Amino acid sequence: MATGSGDAVLVTEPGPGIRLLTLNRPRLRNAMTGEMTEAWDRALDAVAADEDVRVVVVTGEGTTFCAGADLSWFDEGSPAELTADRLRRRMLPFYRSWLRPRELPVPVLAAIDGPVLGAGVCLALACDLRYATPGASFGTSFLELGLHGGMGATWLLPEAIGIARAREMLYTGREVGAEEALSWALVNGVTANVLDDVLAIAAQIAAAGPVAVRLTKTGLEHAAGGLEAALRWESLAQPVTMTTADLREAIEARRERRPPSFGGR
Repeated sequence: MATGSGDAVLVTEPGPGIRLLTLNRPRLRNAMTGEMTEAWDRALDAVAADEDVRVVVVTGEGTTFCAGADLSWFDEGSPAELTADRLRRRMLPFYRSWLRPRELPVPVLAAIDGPVLGAGVCLALACDLRYATPGASFGTSFLELGLHGGMGATWLLPEAIGIARAREMLYTGREVGAEEALSWALVNGVTANVLDDVLAIAAQIAAAGPVAVRLTKTGLEHAAGGLEAALRWESLAQPVTMTTADLREAIEARRERRPPSFGGR
């Protein structure tokens, strides 16, 4: 599966079971325009409907991963259109579109090069794993614009880096460089060849048992409810994987000293 080079979001298949989504408006620093949002939704629809997908990678074309929401439309609206209620009805679907990586049943990895700003940080945080180049940076300067943070910033940042560091990023708006982001667990790794290295990690995940991978992603969401919630989920999910052909294949492969070939059954 591949889309044309003119599309705002490119969808390609760099390896078996892997889908690479590339934000493809470098001239606009991959800002979340209306066009980009529509293309993003189409790409996520296609990925969600494809049973062969085992892992997704998100990256940005050019020198910026994502500059966040495009607010140029704000200057074009009449005062009657800019009521809080009307803006809420516009913003909530926008938030949910870009946070859809959280809803995908498979792991989503971000390969980040260059600045990540505002809502772009929230997109990165919506991914399960994040890797960045040494030159990447992360900034949430909502308050400098007189704006409250959006797209789950007040939940996603504390979840990833803790409340004290989330407060610092949101209150001061200062940009956090790649190495500091790594020490804060805002990213999982820093590497010069970020896309190649992330695709290698994606290939490793894609080669694992797909039923177990999908259930593990769901289990991590359930675990937010505490240990008892995690135990209840695992007492259901682990027996499911024990009944799969994939488990039998893994046992046979280990006996025969070969890599397993999982069919997702």
